Formats: sequence, C-alpha cells, structure tokens
Amino acid sequence: MVKSVVKIIGLGIVLLAVSLGVMVWYKWPALKPVFIHPPLDVNEINVTVGQLPETKPSPDQRKTVVEVFAQDLGPVRFLAWSPDGVLIASITRSNKVVALPDQNKDGRADKVLNIVTGLNLPHGLAWRNRDLFIAETDKVVVLRNVQPDFSYDKKETIITDIPGGANHFTRTLAIGPDEKLYISVGSSCNVCNETNPYRAAVLQAKVDGGDLKLYASGLRNSVGLTFRPGTDELWGTDNGRDRVDDDLPPEEVNIIREGKNYGWPICYGEKIHDTDFDKNVYIRDPCADTIAPHIEFQAHSAPLGLRFYQGEFFSEFAGDLFVANHGSWNRSIPTGYNVMRFEMDGSRVVSRNVFLDNWLRPDGKAQVTVSDGKVRSVLVSTQHKEHVSNDEITKQL
Repeated sequence: MVKSVVKIIGLGIVLLAVSLGVMVWYKWPALKPVFIHPPLDVNEINVTVGQLPETKPSPDQRKTVVEVFAQDLGPVRFLAWSPDGVLIASITRSNKVVALPDQNKDGRADKVLNIVTGLNLPHGLAWRNRDLFIAETDKVVVLRNVQPDFSYDKKETIITDIPGGANHFTRTLAIGPDEKLYISVGSSCNVCNETNPYRAAVLQAKVDGGDLKLYASGLRNSVGLTFRPGTDELWGTDNGRDRVDDDLPPEEVNIIREGKNYGWPICYGEKIHDTDFDKNVYIRDPCADTIAPHIEFQAHSAPLGLRFYQGEFFSEFAGDLFVANHGSWNRSIPTGYNVMRFEMDGSRVVSRNVFLDNWLRPDGKAQVTVSDGKVRSVLVSTQHKEHVSNDEITKQL
C-alpha cells in the first residue's frame, strides 16, 4: 500500500515538473538559449515568431519601392561595386564570390557569374583600383588585375594570421583613406575572456598584407565597417551579447579609433559593468577607460552592414547613415529585420527611423527562415539607388 502511494506521488511530481517545463518553454521563450545554444553561425538561425512588436512606417517607407534585382543566389552576405559598376556579392556558405551584371540596365541582373570559388567562408569585399580584396574566415586574398569580364591575373594570399572559424566566423574588411587594410574579427563565443588578442577586435595591415597588428579591441562582433566620406573615421556596427535580457545590452555603432578598448566582454553600452559575466570586485571602475558607443539602439537587432549615403536618388539623405539589421534569433518579441536610417549632421545623429522593414511576416505565427528573412548588407549604387542583401534575394531600392 505504501509503495503504491509513493509511486503515485512520484508520478505526480514528474507530471508537475513536465507541465512547468512546458509552460516556461512557451511562456518565456527568451530562456531557451540557456538550455539550447545557437549553431556556430549565429547569423543563420530560424526564428519562430510569436507576438510581433508594433512598428509604424516612416515617411521614407511610404515613398520607397522595393524590387528584386537577383534571386536564387543562396545566402548572400556582403555587396560591393566593381570598378566597371557591376554588383558583386559574397556567398559565404557556398564559398564563392559572384558578379551580377545588368548589361541592359533594366534593374535586374542578367546572370550570375562566378568570379572565384573554393574559398573558405568568404565575406568582406573591397576594391583597390582593379584588385579585389576578399576576407575569408582565416585569411585575406587578393584577385589581381580583375578585368571587366572578371578574369584576373592571379589569386594571391596576403594575410594568413587571422584566427578562423568559431562562433563568429565572418571577417569584414575596409580600405582606408590612408591606404591601410582594416579587418574585423568577431569573438569566438557569446561572452568570454579571449586568449587570442586578434579576436573581438579590428586589425590593421598594410595594403600588401604586411605589418598586421591590433588596431582596436573590445568589439564583440563588428560585422560592418565603413569610413565616413571625406574623413579618416572608421565606423563599425557591433552586436551585443546574448542571454542577458530582451533589452540588454544595446546594439552599437562605434567610431573605431586606434588603441581604444570598446568594452567587451566586461562592459557594454554607456560603460556599464557586465556583472552577469564578470564577478570580479574592483577598486576602480573597470569600464572607466573603455569607449562608449557613438550610437545605441534596440538590443538583439543584430546590425551588420552600414553605409553613408552618397547617391542622388534620395538626395535629401546625403550623408545619412544606413544600417542593415539582420534581426533577433532569441528575443521573446522579435526585433530588427530592417534597414535603419540615421539622419546625420556630420558625425552627429539628428534623428533615426526604420527606412525599410517587412522582412518579418505579419501573421504572428509564421516562421522566418534562411530563405526569406535575414537582412545582411546595404550598398549605395552608382545608379543612385540602393541594394540590400538578405539570405536569398538582393533588393533594389
């Protein structure tokens, strides 16, 4: 009799625990990352949409028409213009870089031309004269003397000392007005103390690949890099850590300067000490000498590419900053999946709004997948329009 009672009580406890677990799982989805870690590429994750945040169209959105420029490409990452005005794109998971020529100028790519294949997770792209620089996960290569038909003299590896792979494996590069290379390398983890100083950092090298060195640190994952036109200011997006809160830490845009520490992993936002990770007790504020972000915005938006507008199609946006937000993967109410516009007066932000959105489906229960949702990069075209890449489609604005 006693054994039967014990069995019944035990079964009741098990059922209660299962019920509570199911309730927590669906009631508080933001807790999922505590139990389930993201795959290595945290930028390629399916998101099940629950309640959507309320968004209001800006005046910019109401006068913007979005058309498909190219499709069926695979997961497009970053975009660049060739010296001849042809759009090129890195397709990281396919290990290649492609060209998307529009010879008849009808606003749609005529074909997809493989420029180079067999790379190791290519991402960042930059041109210098007719040389195309490509940032792979563990190196930088250059296609020398690329012709209008995208033939080239040779592929040359100029940097091999970049730590590859791990949690944030994409590498972005920019060529500065000083003719130096700037390479962003993300952290190996969500939050940790890195053993390699070249991680969670921006590196600098000569344009021939020599003299590679640490340029700035404390940058968890600065996927986007660009120079503000007419200046030597290097601007970069930075993705804040996960598993803190739906609204912490904020996403960042930084003006990245040599020798500066931007806080990660122990500080975020306006020099706030991340005591959730760093349990040490300090006599002096550990964030005092770090650099606060130039711009903060909604946590988990996952900003990637950014560009200052220099075209003529939206002449009123001259000098404004556009940021492509990939979108959240673990926020209880999804955010991001848009392109933001920051109205600028020099380096000062005057106002901000959502320039483009609707990459999230509006039905509140739909699943946003790799094929239809993630916003990657934004690029101003030589034809004074803009292009935005997501995982499958390049949008022409």
